[in-house]
Amino acid sequence: MNWIKEINQINTESEKYFSEISDSIFYAKPSDGKWSPAENFNHLVKVNESYFPIFDKIHNGTFQAPFISRFSFFYKLFGNMIYQSVSDGGKKKVKTFPAWQPEPKLSSTVLKDFLNHQNELKNQIQKIHPFAEHNTIIHSPVNRLIVYPLHQALDIIVAHEWRHLEQAKSALQSVSEKA
Repeated sequence: MNWIKEINQINTESEKYFSEISDSIFYAKPSDGKWSPAENFNHLVKVNESYFPIFDKIHNGTFQAPFISRFSFFYKLFGNMIYQSVSDGGKKKVKTFPAWQPEPKLSSTVLKDFLNHQNELKNQIQKIHPFAEHNTIIHSPVNRLIVYPLHQALDIIVAHEWRHLEQAKSALQSVSEKA
């Protein structure tokens, strides 16, 4: 599964760049309106975990897709649009949903929490992988009218992680230059 392979690469890079830096750098914002490296990782955990109840329902056979998911036009449109917005390498700033904003007060173990979370994400992917192969259509965790295929949701999750890893590295560079 390429998703798990990529998550492992993200973990390796995350540890390489962030495991040895000081908390004052890791939690520092590069400027107003930009997230610290820690906030980027906290955001990823929040977004990914918001999918877990949907994944559980799919695995248990209790997931009910919204009516709009019956129309390929909508799930192709939304899936492609979201994937493109997260896979641009962070070139275009995108405002996140309030439910996915980083915590205002972050724990002192954000990177460790992220890496532990990644193991749970990989477990979830393994559990739902058979459903991804059958063109299961899901909805966004924050809006039932935004629908896309499960396999594309997993592509979106991984691309989103790469995007925020790059943002965290950019924030690290900006903060390090100021220090």
